[in-house]
Amino acid sequence: MGIPVRIHYTLWLVFILIAWSLAYGYMPRQYPGLSAVTYWAIGIASAIVLFASVLVHELSHSYIAKKNGLPIARITLFFFGGVSEMTEEPQDPGLEVRMAAAGPLMSFLIAAVLAAFWYLLSLARAPVAITATLGYGALINAVLGAFNLLPAFPLDGGRVFRGTLWKRSGNLIRSTRNATRVSEVFSLLMMFGGFAAIIFGDFVDGLWIVVLGWFIRSGAETSLKQTIMGEALAGVMVGEIMTRNVLSVPPELTVQQLITDYFLIQPHGGYPVIQDGQILGLLTLQSVRSVPKEARTTETARQVMLPSDPKITVKPTVSALDVMHKMARERLGRLLVTDNGHLLGIVTRGDLMRSIQMRQDLSLGSIPQRPEPWSPFTPVAPGQVRYCVQCGAQLTIGTATCPFCNAKQPQ
Repeated sequence: MGIPVRIHYTLWLVFILIAWSLAYGYMPRQYPGLSAVTYWAIGIASAIVLFASVLVHELSHSYIAKKNGLPIARITLFFFGGVSEMTEEPQDPGLEVRMAAAGPLMSFLIAAVLAAFWYLLSLARAPVAITATLGYGALINAVLGAFNLLPAFPLDGGRVFRGTLWKRSGNLIRSTRNATRVSEVFSLLMMFGGFAAIIFGDFVDGLWIVVLGWFIRSGAETSLKQTIMGEALAGVMVGEIMTRNVLSVPPELTVQQLITDYFLIQPHGGYPVIQDGQILGLLTLQSVRSVPKEARTTETARQVMLPSDPKITVKPTVSALDVMHKMARERLGRLLVTDNGHLLGIVTRGDLMRSIQMRQDLSLGSIPQRPEPWSPFTPVAPGQVRYCVQCGAQLTIGTATCPFCNAKQPQ
């Protein structure tokens, strides 16, 4: 479906653990009298079936999302199973319920299919290695589907629960908070039960339950924070919250000069590199820090900057929520706000956090989207424009002071 699938390194650890536990524990108890090689073959095959099932489970979520216009960045298979990474959350409670329910339903379907094959091959007296693998696959998919239906956010059941509350109340934040509280109760019960199992001698199973309980609690809290941030930034354009009065640096400035003249005396963690009005790149504290001390007197801003490209720039009409996602995806703390190659401002992660905090303090929810595309300047006819000497914004001929950065313009 055009979705990248990433295998996290922790998957290999749990893959080996599952194969080992099946080969030395579960399978010898269920099917005694087989050789060690056979047990290991069953364990490895069963682990493959498990993670293939998890992948199909996640693909079912992704299929519903893409069918309804929600982009999926990638699917990651990791220690606890898998996750479909959406670049935006569903804005309709009914869609969230359908997306969430698709995973467990797919797991139950896989369980039914594997159980049917297990039954038919058992009647046909197929080799034990085959029937054992099918039987385990059917069982583990049934368990996977049932576990995901627990009303613990962010499990699928928790998302169904939140979507139901959201549909009834119309309040996403309150529904998420309520789902998070239920998740915390489940997680505490699981961790308590896990510790009890460890005390009574079942160390491995008890440890798994404790870790799963912690995972549910952590995931619920993270999802609540993401929902609050997303709701606070909904409808906010980056042009509204960007810093307009931007200090820039020339490309020939040495790293040592940057440190002494900018980073040590200015409160900013990054600067655009500009020459003759052209944006060359973005200079960040991380890029300066990477330069060895002995090279700081010779290395220049041009050599250590991030070159200007779409990764470090954004238009003023882009939503603040999309900018937050882009910063996380590109691992950047700031982006240059540009239009037609001219610098209008800079937006940082701090700008986003201040906007979120301010809207929460003022009890502001999401604001409606503007009916028309918004621009920080009024279009004018060609030949009647000039550009601000400080921020690069487009101005009409005769403008004495830039309305965006308040810089005086030469006449």
